[in-house]
Amino acid sequence: MLTEKYLNPFTDYGFKRIFGEEAHKDLLLDFLNELLREEQGEIKTLTFLKTEQLGSTETDRKAIFDLYCENEKGEKFIVELQKTKQNFFKDRALYYSTFPIQEQAKRANWNYRLTAVYTIAILDFVFDEDKNDTDKYKYFVKLSDIETNKVFYNKLTFVYLEMPKFNKALAEIDSRFEKWLYVLKHLPELEKIPAKLTEKIFKRLFEVAEIAKFNHEQLIQYEDSLKYYRDLNNSFATAREDGKSQGLAVGLAEGLAQGLATGLAKGLAKGLTQGKIAEKVTLATKMKAKGYTLDEIIELTGLDPQTLENL
Repeated sequence: MLTEKYLNPFTDYGFKRIFGEEAHKDLLLDFLNELLREEQGEIKTLTFLKTEQLGSTETDRKAIFDLYCENEKGEKFIVELQKTKQNFFKDRALYYSTFPIQEQAKRANWNYRLTAVYTIAILDFVFDEDKNDTDKYKYFVKLSDIETNKVFYNKLTFVYLEMPKFNKALAEIDSRFEKWLYVLKHLPELEKIPAKLTEKIFKRLFEVAEIAKFNHEQLIQYEDSLKYYRDLNNSFATAREDGKSQGLAVGLAEGLAQGLATGLAKGLAKGLTQGKIAEKVTLATKMKAKGYTLDEIIELTGLDPQTLENL
């Protein structure tokens, strides 16, 4: 039985109900305007397009929930929420941004003039290369010159929102856009509309997100979506714990043996180190079997030549 008053927007159903339904299109319009107003002005209208036009695969559907829409100027917007890290995520985002570009070639007497394409990714994770920059959660990316930093091409924009980094309390929030981020991150935890979120658009959002107003079919769809969300989170949490446990087990096995003679503390420390070395030796063995040179293996594993010669 559901105990939350409001839905979780990081589920497929929750994301699509808030941002992807024709009847609630004013919510997406307001969100995009607060995010992009300085970048491209006021968006007056939005038309939903079929996401199949993006060439999305079935694999993407498992952890990436996306929308595809167009404004009154013909500019395209890909809005997506991604639950988990994905290999080559940035490559994927660039690849899908090419579909709205290619579509424009279908116009008669086309002279290569393009309308702008925006990819907005709401991420429920942090890129490894960004993890130390704890205060920066919003990234605007364009093609630019690496020396002058001047924008070379202004019609292709990628916006990344790393939601785990957004940790402002409601009392610290000033802008309407930050209110949007706060609601998206904390919606399932709220039991009533906070006084700071009584603007018309947020009252509308809370009304759309209230689970008690779902009909039976909508409730079933949301419960299924929520179950998948929880299973996905549990799977990744288990994978992380398993990885930690396996590394610790290797270290403890050798560390405990050493600890009987030299002391438990020193033995555990040494065992953990030997566990890491064992992982490197395993990797080096595989690389050697695949024909990597000795210098390449040394560079990538950090092992000494004597150890490698004994493999």
